[in-house]
Amino acid sequence: MQRRTYLQVLAAGVVLASHPVRAQERESVTLEEARSALAAGRRLVDVREAEEHAGGVAPGAQRLPMSQLAQRLPELGSAKDEPLLLICRTQNRSRATAKRLREMGYTRVQFVEGGMQGWQARGWPMQQPSD
Repeated sequence: MQRRTYLQVLAAGVVLASHPVRAQERESVTLEEARSALAAGRRLVDVREAEEHAGGVAPGAQRLPMSQLAQRLPELGSAKDEPLLLICRTQNRSRATAKRLREMGYTRVQFVEGGMQGWQARGWPMQQPSD
């Protein structure tokens, strides 16, 4: 009986081991990682409010205020597995927005640690919004 149970457990382990599990992405990235990813074409979404954008945004960032997320969600596209980086002033709103998007089924969303405050402190380029 013990041998049979052992063989059943062993067989179950073999079956489970044969199915690869995708590793969870970290919930956040550093500013340096975000800047490199942006340069490589990854999408950066600035969730600060419009009046905050007037002070400048990271070049190439899409502006989508957190307060308008529900109304403007289609602007993120329908591919919920597209990698998204979220940034705000510090990281509080981008962290909350990332959590909300994950709850809505987005699987590859991360927030940027330190936010635009850290971006500016490093002296990295910023641009004025185009509209």
